[in-house]
Amino acid sequence: MRLFVLVGIAFCPAVMAQSADPTRPPANWMAQAEGAVDGGDGAAGALRLQSVLMPQGGRPVAVIGGKTVVLGGKLGGATLVRLNEREAVLQGADGVTHLYLTPDVQKQMIVTPAAGKAAKSGQVKGLP
Repeated sequence: MRLFVLVGIAFCPAVMAQSADPTRPPANWMAQAEGAVDGGDGAAGALRLQSVLMPQGGRPVAVIGGKTVVLGGKLGGATLVRLNEREAVLQGADGVTHLYLTPDVQKQMIVTPAAGKAAKSGQVKGLP
């Protein structure tokens, strides 16, 4: 019986290594990142907004293509002109480029029937 347990434990890491990592970015992100050439030309296909940092006391910062860029800073030939929680706007010789933190996500407003009735009557639940 111990032999079976030891064999199972020995092969467990090999089986776990073959399973998909749920924290890994989507495959198309990885393919673009590996295929991107670090020439600094500012091509929109090679740029991906990875993170946005909005400190209360400091300047907003974006991580674009693995490089940290402060608001007003330059990335290649483009300048980071606007930054919010979901979007970075670069302006360069090629024009304006919008980079989104989650480009494949479509957001829609969901209105529940109860919320619609409360809004029409001018009353909000919990308020007099």
